[in-house]
Amino acid sequence: MPMRPDESTLTLFKRLIVCAAALPLARLAWLTWQHGLGANPIEYLSRATGWWALSGLMLTLSITPLRRLTGWHWLIRLRRTCGLCTFGYAVLHLVIYLWLDQFFDWAGVLKDVVKRPFITVGFAAFILMAALALTSFNAIVRRLGGKRWQRLHRCIYAIAILAVTHYWWLVKKDIREPMAFALILGGLLMVRVWYAARARSTSSQSAVRSQVA
Repeated sequence: MPMRPDESTLTLFKRLIVCAAALPLARLAWLTWQHGLGANPIEYLSRATGWWALSGLMLTLSITPLRRLTGWHWLIRLRRTCGLCTFGYAVLHLVIYLWLDQFFDWAGVLKDVVKRPFITVGFAAFILMAALALTSFNAIVRRLGGKRWQRLHRCIYAIAILAVTHYWWLVKKDIREPMAFALILGGLLMVRVWYAARARSTSSQSAVRSQVA
């Protein structure tokens, strides 16, 4: 039988996710304090926060396939926590760029967005992610309605594609890590397509059987 944790256990799981997500941030804070960020600390911080944001995206996307594979439907209730932690790292990634890299030079930021493709797709990913984060709360879900909310939150796949592209175009030469993320994302997208095709097939068969009956 699938495991069905009670509310207190789910709350504990959510707190553990938040604590786990805070560990890389604590390490970055410690390295900053100890001057251990290397010759280019701004680049180190930017790369690290971006890497964790992208990793969080992959983890968030993996929850639905894992739920279907295991039958643990309660996993879906952890997705919002994972998504919000991911958004937190995306915010830090953006703040590091705006503050430490551009010093809030909005004209320079706009120039970067227009002329540097990896910045363009990165901003597009962040805007979409912000829309999902702002609409992830129960009151907003009720206001939007379940179907509209689901359609909006399918944008997470577009966000992941944009984020992987952002990373790939950023590194230029050593593409091993962005390629690994691209392969993971490709696998997750293939799983989604397979489940969608199976659902359509099941629906068609049910419709045929009902007509025959």
